[in-house]
Amino acid sequence: MPALLYTLGFLTVYLLAICTPWGQRAENALFGLSRGNPEDVWIYPLSGAAYNSTPLPPLELSAKPTLMVGLAVIVVLTLVRRCWWQGCAALGVVVLTTGGKEVLRSALPRPDLVGAPENLLDQGFPSGHTAIPAALTLAAVLVLSPRIRPYAATAGVLWLACIAAYSATNGGHRPSEVLGAALWACACYGLATWLLPPAAAPGAMRSPRALPVITLTLALGIALVSGARNDTLTRSLVSAATGFVCAGLVWYAGAVRPARTGRRTGPALR
Repeated sequence: MPALLYTLGFLTVYLLAICTPWGQRAENALFGLSRGNPEDVWIYPLSGAAYNSTPLPPLELSAKPTLMVGLAVIVVLTLVRRCWWQGCAALGVVVLTTGGKEVLRSALPRPDLVGAPENLLDQGFPSGHTAIPAALTLAAVLVLSPRIRPYAATAGVLWLACIAAYSATNGGHRPSEVLGAALWACACYGLATWLLPPAAAPGAMRSPRALPVITLTLALGIALVSGARNDTLTRSLVSAATGFVCAGLVWYAGAVRPARTGRRTGPALR
């Protein structure tokens, strides 16, 4: 069951990065590699914190509006296409991913095992900003028509790569928190598709052969630009790698691996 595997990955990231001294030291050390100035991030002007610019969704104050618009689009697509099961599953993915992360932040504490400074003790696992594009991308896979689905997944994955890499490099989240959000979204998607009736479960997407290569290549480039800082190469590369891995996880969950096509209710007939 994919949901179980993604959940195990989510818990593994939490236990290794947050519940071990060496995991905390490794992530805390990333903050010491930079001057802490957010303006050193290349795409900082797009965050909405500079020059009173409009934030790139779902950064800053655009998080809730982005989520509300996404939910509204899912409802409209469900009504237009009359895909009731898939629409309910898509709404469940978004609500469980974005709402569940608030519960998880309370249920999964961050113990201070290394005597970290107070500004590094905030609990942000998993990242809410990363959870929104991941959840909306996977929800779109459920409600869109098969012809549009691969291209919507590509757009969503590129969006996720940008937000995940930026969240990891600007000081708001650690790499483990960003990665945890992507794994949690994939777990919710896996659970939703597993619960769907066999006739409603989406299969593997048929896309042009070059699309996966193009998508992942663009995701890598976007992650490198979004994670880049002027003051440290190491943190830039770690953030870019985090964004790319998140994009790869969501692409695999929604576009590569076929959804579960049914549950056995009795012995197979031969």
